[in-house]
Amino acid sequence: MSSQHSLIPHSLWGRCRRLLVGAPRQLNELGHGHHLALAAVLAWVGLGADGLSSSAYGPEEAFKAIHGHTHLAVLLALATAGTVFLLTAAYSRVIEVFPSGGGYAVASRCLGPRIGLVSGAALLVDYVLTIAISIAAAADAVFSLAPPAWQSVKLPAALTVTALLLVANLRGVRESILVLAPIFAVFVLSHVILIASAIGLHLPELGATAGQLTEGLRHDLGPSGIGLIALATLFLNAYALGGGTYTGIEAVSNALPLMREPRIRTARRTMALLAWSLALCAGGLIVGYLLWHITPQPGKTMNAVLVEAVAAHLPGGGIFTTVTLVSAGALLVVAAQAGFIGGPRVMANLAADAWLPRRFTRLSDRLVTEQGVVTIGAAALIALLFTHGAVEVLVVMYSINVFLTFTLTMAGMLVHWWRRQDAPARERWTRLALFGVNGTLCAGILLVTVVAKFGAGGWVTVVATGLVVALCLLVRDHYRRLNARLITAFQPLLPAKAQPKVHLPPQTGPHSPPTLVVLAGSWNGTGWHTLLNALRTFPDHYQQVIIAGVVEVDAVGETDPVIAEAALRERLAPWIPHVQALGLPVALRTAAGTEADAAVEDLCRRIRQDHPRLLVVAGKVLVPHEGFLHRLLHNDTALAVQRRLQWAGIPVHIVAARLDQA
Repeated sequence: MSSQHSLIPHSLWGRCRRLLVGAPRQLNELGHGHHLALAAVLAWVGLGADGLSSSAYGPEEAFKAIHGHTHLAVLLALATAGTVFLLTAAYSRVIEVFPSGGGYAVASRCLGPRIGLVSGAALLVDYVLTIAISIAAAADAVFSLAPPAWQSVKLPAALTVTALLLVANLRGVRESILVLAPIFAVFVLSHVILIASAIGLHLPELGATAGQLTEGLRHDLGPSGIGLIALATLFLNAYALGGGTYTGIEAVSNALPLMREPRIRTARRTMALLAWSLALCAGGLIVGYLLWHITPQPGKTMNAVLVEAVAAHLPGGGIFTTVTLVSAGALLVVAAQAGFIGGPRVMANLAADAWLPRRFTRLSDRLVTEQGVVTIGAAALIALLFTHGAVEVLVVMYSINVFLTFTLTMAGMLVHWWRRQDAPARERWTRLALFGVNGTLCAGILLVTVVAKFGAGGWVTVVATGLVVALCLLVRDHYRRLNARLITAFQPLLPAKAQPKVHLPPQTGPHSPPTLVVLAGSWNGTGWHTLLNALRTFPDHYQQVIIAGVVEVDAVGETDPVIAEAALRERLAPWIPHVQALGLPVALRTAAGTEADAAVEDLCRRIRQDHPRLLVVAGKVLVPHEGFLHRLLHNDTALAVQRRLQWAGIPVHIVAARLDQA
């Protein structure tokens, strides 16, 4: 067994974690399961679940918001379908410019890092709510089949499923097209039958229904009606509350690496498939509610009421009802999985840019961003408890951040194309028009939702997103001030120019001279201070030096250990001439791993085979008062390494890099 994971979990917590999460994985398993490029249809299956599953709650919330004015349903269905096409058209163009996806990347690069932070924070809260609303809606769908007395266990069931998903993701479970395809196919087929039957069985009545709709509009706009302004406000509120319908559109733009070449063309075809399926499903359900006079019933979703009404006219109606609602619940659970995948990745991106603690970029021994998964899962559990699993509350909270992210992405693309003075005029103005219309639309929906539903759950999302932004600003400021202090304190120690002597490689073997192994991540003043202090502490004893560095293969950046290690060797290369100038033989030794302390132990064990008389030296930054924030943002890698190496019988010396109080 590799010594990277040589510490056996003897503690009760360690044994419980191993039982729950599983044994460590090898680093070469990174990327396993994602090596098959997806064609458009397979990508639609794999990525469309998040988008199509929103039809379980988006259309219902929109339809309920028009209250007794059901004649607005046709306009609502057309507006919903049209918005789907507009947004997918915009994200098809986002893919061309930003293959890594929209949201955080677009806002950061086009609108600045602070606006990007707002987008990232909104996206992070959005992924938490993706899990919460998907599980809550899945529970609603499945429990629509159960007797009313079972409603009391619906929330505990939702919490249990969320906890199971959390554990599954800690174990590194990855989605499989082979598993998802049957669920997706059953959902699509059952909903095609549902919508076609709902409309087809009412074909003879369409003329009368159209007349009733016209009469309803005439009445509302007449002297005894509510008037144009009130009617428009009612419609816009319902339209905005259906914002949950569009939540999965961005998923395709974030998954370009999974696409088959030519990737952009494949992604655009996938987006088209998602657009047509989501528009027809969401719009068809709204029309179905209208034709069948569906109203909310206690303990049942409106989709369940519609399914039961239509199934009564179909052979095998009971089986059809069960299959349709169970497939909808299963697809919603799959959609919740998107939150467990996307949320930790957003946290890793924010951490890589120093907006969050850097520990969120680290992969666990199961090759997952464990701390991100736990944080996202715990937040989703809190959201379910806070809202009691009420979809009507969650959809308000969800829609606000979805459209905040959409709005910032559209604004970023507007800025991008405004700056592209070199682009062909026709292409440039077409793009400006597309993103301008979408930006205005998204901003309008966002404004209406916040104003109309601020007291009905909207304030929670605003506060939560604001708190995430404030936390990120605090973290960034801490890292900035600490880095500035380190540069001021230790960078002047670096020699201006190396005068290397004749290069002598370090001797190896059982009789090699005492060797100083300096742990370093780059050539900097802090590392040089560590080396000089170690030589001063043991004068004339250590006769050769090994500069040892490890690189963490994390959730962002280079995931190929070979590429990551090559980049590390390039950063460490300046050590060679400067150590040679001290008259000491020197060499570099590097390794890659998912955990810094485990990778250092593995590397030092290998170095000891060549240099038995070694001393490992590591630096640790000390500040006068290490408060809670400092302990949270700095994971004390030096102390963890010291503990592991001492257990392995390798001597370690920690050199303090002391910083005065700022």
